[in-house]
Amino acid sequence: MSIDLEIKPCVGLCGLLFGASMKDAEKLFGKAEEVALFDDVDDAKSTVWHYWENGFSLFFDEMNSQIFCCAEIDNPEVTIWGKRVFDLNEKEIINLFKENNYKLFETEVHEWGEKRLSFDDANIDFYFEKNKLTSINFGKPYMSSQILILPN
Repeated sequence: MSIDLEIKPCVGLCGLLFGASMKDAEKLFGKAEEVALFDDVDDAKSTVWHYWENGFSLFFDEMNSQIFCCAEIDNPEVTIWGKRVFDLNEKEIINLFKENNYKLFETEVHEWGEKRLSFDDANIDFYFEKNKLTSINFGKPYMSSQILILPN
């Protein structure tokens, strides 16, 4: 199945919004090619659905009713705000985010040579090897406070 992938920072992937259920994900993307449990980071545990053929993985929070919480993408066709992001270099990605009101970013070069470009307000990381974008990780925004806001 071919899917037009669109990253919507702080919102979700395509029509799958952060907080959606596994059932919602399956309706939109079909059955995953592989399912795994990810529990390597702190107390975080996620069920991961890999869609290898389409170049993305979905993570569902084990501690929070299995809701969609983040994604990892290496599909070169993915877009952000209408731009094919894998066609952009680091400076162009920074400019794209600045144009969309995400001005603060940071970078880090890991000891194994991979470079990470992060926009914490959008909870998105871009990974580069030899100045070439190789993958994108993004997730639901972090709440900075415990204030509960209810709709009218």
